[in-house]
Amino acid sequence: MTITIEEEEKPLFDFDYAGLAREVIIFTLNHEGFPYEAEVNVILTDDISIREINLEYRDIDKSTDVLSFPMLNLDSAGDFTSIKEYLEDNFNPDTGEVMLGDIIISVPKVTEQAAAYGHTVKREFAFLIVHSVFHLLGYDHMTPKDAAFMENKQETILKEMNILR
Repeated sequence: MTITIEEEEKPLFDFDYAGLAREVIIFTLNHEGFPYEAEVNVILTDDISIREINLEYRDIDKSTDVLSFPMLNLDSAGDFTSIKEYLEDNFNPDTGEVMLGDIIISVPKVTEQAAAYGHTVKREFAFLIVHSVFHLLGYDHMTPKDAAFMENKQETILKEMNILR
């Protein structure tokens, strides 16, 4: 498993955020039965940079907490059977790992949202990682039904990891 943490903005968190990111990504992939070794890039940035990325890729001119850029084209969320059909597109030839995609997190938003929601910065950071991994696996929250399904999966992961509100 290759998990790269890039720090465009160095977090001043009081916990091992790189270790937590790795732990949450691996736990989530295992929980979902992802059958391959994977590559995930986590980029920690500021509000200005994430706003620029949000504008460029989503045509939304505001900062956000997290952006996910999946590399896989899954037939349906959480269905990994079609990955083998796209070996050249989905696997890194140097490592043999599936390239899942990028997670971009606004460090200031982590702190801001933790305070707003009344839980720890660690919990908020872990939540954003889990949320984004589910996007990398093809899940979304565009309909109320999909949102409820995804929220339930996220909460299950965090409870099983004992990362509580």
